[in-house]
Amino acid sequence: MIIDQFIASAESKWQRMAGLALLLPHGYEGQGPEHSSARLERFLQLCAQDNMQVAYPTTPAQIFHVLRRQVKRDWRKPLIIMSPKSMLRHPKVISPLEELERGVFKEVIGDSGKDPGNVKRVILCSGKIYYDLADEREKNHNDGTVAILRVEQLYPLPVDQLARELRNYPNLKSIIWAQEEPKNMGAYSYVAPRLQDSFSEFAAKGVTFRYLGRTERASPAIGSPKVHQQEQLEIVKGCFK
Repeated sequence: MIIDQFIASAESKWQRMAGLALLLPHGYEGQGPEHSSARLERFLQLCAQDNMQVAYPTTPAQIFHVLRRQVKRDWRKPLIIMSPKSMLRHPKVISPLEELERGVFKEVIGDSGKDPGNVKRVILCSGKIYYDLADEREKNHNDGTVAILRVEQLYPLPVDQLARELRNYPNLKSIIWAQEEPKNMGAYSYVAPRLQDSFSEFAAKGVTFRYLGRTERASPAIGSPKVHQQEQLEIVKGCFK
């Protein structure tokens, strides 16, 4: 009720701006339904008319700069941040001091380590699943044909930036949206129609767009850690088939 009445719609209804930032635990880590989801899909359903910002940052620098941006801007909008607990201790979730000192918040993080001419598939993702995808690529599919783009800001969705990144790949054949959440949850139902509308230029060239993640579910997550790990593995490996 508080989010619906006083965060998402306060500016529209009462012309009251707010700079509130919410850092909400969100991440599929095998801990069961009540520990997995901050209900990202519900926040995205409330997004319209530039009423708030929703972000899923993947590095310490990104978290620092999105919070700094929240304070330094001349105007105020609520900020919703998805915050997986496992990324607090993940050995690869690090940032050089230079990024903290001189960097800015990047709404999209590209894949600069790949030769654009070799890339045939682009995986779009948001949040901690990036590290699972990057590990799988490094171990088993490091042939340079797959690039991974991170969508760090989900609303407002940076479709122009994504399109510019995709234009870097002249031999692109397929685009995948990968997520941990069930298909009826997470960001997919929000991003899919917007991406398909914005990526019509790629579809005209024969580039396909598909979803990879959990099937539609009534519960946010499975209760068994073993089943969770198996599902996670299937998602990650499926992105490279």
